[in-house]
Amino acid sequence: MKPVDELLRKHELLTVPFMTGVNNDEGGWLLTHVISCYNMTLPQHAQTSLTDVLLIIFKPKDSFKRDLMIDEYTGTGEDRVKNREGLTELIGDLLFNIPAVKAANTHRDAGAAVYLYEYQHPPSFLQKKRPSFVGSDHGDEIFIFIILESCTEEEKQLGRTVMSYWGNFARTGSPNGDGLAQWPKYGAEEEYLAIGLKEQVVGRGLKKDRFVFMTQTLPEKIQQHDDNLEHSEL
Repeated sequence: MKPVDELLRKHELLTVPFMTGVNNDEGGWLLTHVISCYNMTLPQHAQTSLTDVLLIIFKPKDSFKRDLMIDEYTGTGEDRVKNREGLTELIGDLLFNIPAVKAANTHRDAGAAVYLYEYQHPPSFLQKKRPSFVGSDHGDEIFIFIILESCTEEEKQLGRTVMSYWGNFARTGSPNGDGLAQWPKYGAEEEYLAIGLKEQVVGRGLKKDRFVFMTQTLPEKIQQHDDNLEHSEL
């Protein structure tokens, strides 16, 4: 069996309709966990705790790559809020967002009909247990399929809307149907559906700047670093 990266690179895929997406605060689950370990407060060393996650992901030999990412997402300032938001965005991009966009691009380029979404509403019954600054984190869209009595009327309607999109896609290969906002195919303009509590609207270029950094700028900087290092050792 060929490695996944090779299959994606060569577009050796089944060109069947493909739906994928992310939430707007994918890294928030980690911050929620870190803060819960400190009785729902934000300790001075929370940034260190988040950085430790990157130390787990990256091997020591990848420290240059890790440091480039941290600098891109947080800069060199001492702003704790910026550091918090930057590091959680980085972890969300690294683990979920960039892979999702990459998969959407690959299936689109292989000829498949692709539908990409960004889910944006954190369920109210979960949000009560989280810091106010955590958005819709990883897996939140699953809970919208569970219409509980504790959900607001708007959330119940959102659940029915999302289930209509998903049901249509399962039946026909397209999420679109009567009474729903039009969800365009993900094509050259990189359109996706932003799924919010009150409305669903079309967006373009999901995580575009970060995607360019991760897939183009970062590899180029690493290659330059490796070339310079090799040259200095000669």
